[in-house]
Amino acid sequence: MSRKIKLIWDFRGQAAPKTAEHHEIHLKEFLEKENYAIKITGFEILNEMYAIAYLVVEEADMITFRDALRPHRGEVFEEKSE
Repeated sequence: MSRKIKLIWDFRGQAAPKTAEHHEIHLKEFLEKENYAIKITGFEILNEMYAIAYLVVEEADMITFRDALRPHRGEVFEEKSE
């Protein structure tokens, strides 16, 4: 099983929540256009002035996605077990 990487875009300011939500739409469109197998995207509102949008990719594909989409940062993705 290969590791997955969560690519993250940070948004700050009063418009951050709406901007992150909208950015996720573009990430989903990109995955669809590229016919990428993993379809994990999302956005999180961390407070009223800070939100993130994210996309999860295989570690082997991280450089390609990083260069194409220019995320602000990344981290190892850990799936939540229930």
